[in-house]
Amino acid sequence: MNEVPAQISYDELTRVYRLEKNTSRLVELPEDFYNALYEFMVNEHNQYLESLKDVSSSRARDFSNLRKMVEELFGLREKKVLSLALVSARTSDGMPEHLTLQEKELFSDLLEAINAHRGVLSGLMVSGTRASPGEPLTESAKDLNTLPVRILSEVPAFVGSDLKSYGPFQPGQTVQLPNRIAHMFVARALGAISD
Repeated sequence: MNEVPAQISYDELTRVYRLEKNTSRLVELPEDFYNALYEFMVNEHNQYLESLKDVSSSRARDFSNLRKMVEELFGLREKKVLSLALVSARTSDGMPEHLTLQEKELFSDLLEAINAHRGVLSGLMVSGTRASPGEPLTESAKDLNTLPVRILSEVPAFVGSDLKSYGPFQPGQTVQLPNRIAHMFVARALGAISD
């Protein structure tokens, strides 16, 4: 069955925004909502640029308000998806309803990260990680000093700050790395560290 692509108007977007703001549940949207929103925003931006030729300050204000509304709508839905992922990690529920295509991917990634992080708790709850004070930690306790990292792009072999060799890694691969190196990878992926 071929679905008709979502059509967005300013009025429809305002309606969705108000509903999303006034409920704790996700508002039902078509899966391709963000694709349609992108097209709508491009069109509105082009109209805004055209209005600059006529020195129309009201059109500029309208576009600024539209951007703020879209950013807030996106943030509201993002928080709800995060909450759903946290609940799903505890209850093992499946994929929630009313997610867009991009939100389904976000939900899956969040759920994977939360479940991996819950491995830390499992490691803490292992009885007998030390037979007695002063004895070396078992393997499960040593794992608390590492974090799983999903590799997004090809990474050549490198020497870490601990002077040990790591890699090479391929996209999609999940590897256990020492906390400091794992945090560096995450920061680099988020753009917090420049090359």
